[in-house]
Amino acid sequence: MSLNTQILIAAILGVLFGFILTVFPDTAFFSASLYGVSIASSVFIGLLKMILVPLIFTSIVVGVSNLQSGGQLSRTWKITLMCCVTTTTLALILGLTCAHLFGVGKGVDIVMFQDAMSQHQTPDTLTPSSFFTNFIQNTLINPFKAFSEGNVLAVVVFALFIGVALVAGGEKFTTVRKISHQLFEIMMLMIGWIMKIAPIGIFALLAKLVATEDVSVLSRLAEFAAVVTGTTIFHGLVVLPLLLWVFGKMNPLTFFKGTRSALITAFATSSSSATMPLSMKCAQENLGVRPQTVGFVIPLGTQLNMDGTALYEAAAALFIANLMGLDLTLGQQLVVCATAMIASLGAPGIPSAGMVTMIMVLQSVGLPAEAIAILLPIDRLLDTVRTVVNVQGDMMISVVVDRYTRKAELNSEAS
Repeated sequence: MSLNTQILIAAILGVLFGFILTVFPDTAFFSASLYGVSIASSVFIGLLKMILVPLIFTSIVVGVSNLQSGGQLSRTWKITLMCCVTTTTLALILGLTCAHLFGVGKGVDIVMFQDAMSQHQTPDTLTPSSFFTNFIQNTLINPFKAFSEGNVLAVVVFALFIGVALVAGGEKFTTVRKISHQLFEIMMLMIGWIMKIAPIGIFALLAKLVATEDVSVLSRLAEFAAVVTGTTIFHGLVVLPLLLWVFGKMNPLTFFKGTRSALITAFATSSSSATMPLSMKCAQENLGVRPQTVGFVIPLGTQLNMDGTALYEAAAALFIANLMGLDLTLGQQLVVCATAMIASLGAPGIPSAGMVTMIMVLQSVGLPAEAIAILLPIDRLLDTVRTVVNVQGDMMISVVVDRYTRKAELNSEAS
C-alpha cells in the first residue's frame, strides 16, 4: 500500500475515532485515548520540527547553488516572486468579493461578543512601522542564533546568501557545494524514515482535533466560517488548478494525486512549515520538479506564499467591520489588501500564526485589535483549510517555475 493511501485511510480513521471519543466525555476511556493520541501526535510533530531548520538551510543552499549562473538565479527568483504575488492577489480579491456578496457579519448581534472582547488580552500595538522594524530585526540576525531559536525566515535569508556566494565563487567552492549536497541527501533520507510513521501521526492529530475542538461555537459564526471555508476551497479547487493548467501545463488531477499525502498532512498539522519536508518530497518524486527548483521555491514559498492566510485576513477584517456597523471605503479595503499581503509574508508557518498578524490588518483601518477575540473560537478549525491551500500553492508554483526555467534554459542552449 502506497504512503498516500495509508495517510488517506489514517485521516479517515482519525476523524471517526475523534467522533467516537466525543461520545464518551469525562470517562477513563476518553482520558486514556486522548493521552495516547497526544503522545503520538507530539512525537510526529516533534520529528518534523527537528528536521525542519537543517532541511530548509541545506535545500535552499543546494537549490541556489545548482542555479549555475547569476542569470538562472535571477530568472528563477523573478518567476517565483511573480507567482507568489499573483496568487496572493487573486486570493485577496476573491476573499473580499465573497465577503461582500454574502454580507458576512451584517445583522449579527455584536453584544454577544462583548465579554470575549473585554476579557481578551491584546498584544502590544503592532503598527506597520513597528512590524517592519521587528521583521528586519528578527530576520537579519546571527545565523547561529537563528538556528538555535528555529527562526525559519532568518535561516532562509542566510541560506540564500550562502547559495548566491557559492554561485559567485564558481569552482573555488566545489568542496562546499558537494558537502551541502550530501547534507541535503541525508536530510531527505531522514524524511523518508519520518514519513513511515506519518499515517500514525495523522491519525492521532485528527482524532485529537475532532475530540477537543468545540464545534458548537460555529453556530453563531456559522455564516462567516462557511463563507471563508467555501471561498478558500474554491481558490484551492478552481483558481490554483486553473493557473496550474494554463501556466504549468499539468493536469490538476495529476497534481492532486501526486500531492495528496502532503495536503492531508497540512490539514492535520495546520502548519505549512511542518508539512514542508513532505511537500518537497511530493513535488520532486511525484510531480517531476527538478531538485534545484524544489529546494529553492518550496522553502521560500513556505514564507512568502500564504494565499489561504491572506484570503482569511481580508475577509475577517470586512466581517469585523460589518459587526461594528462600519462601511469600509474602497481605499480602506485596498489598505486591508495591501496590509494582509504584507502580513501574510511575515506569518510563520505554524498553527494560528495568522492571528498575530491579524492585529496589524485590523489596526490598518482603525478596527479594534480586541476584536480578534471574536475569531478565536473558530480560528483553529479554519486554520486547517487555509493551511492546505498555502501548501498547495507552494507546490503549484514549483511546477510553474520549473517549467518556465526549463524552457528558458533550452532556448538559451539552442541559441
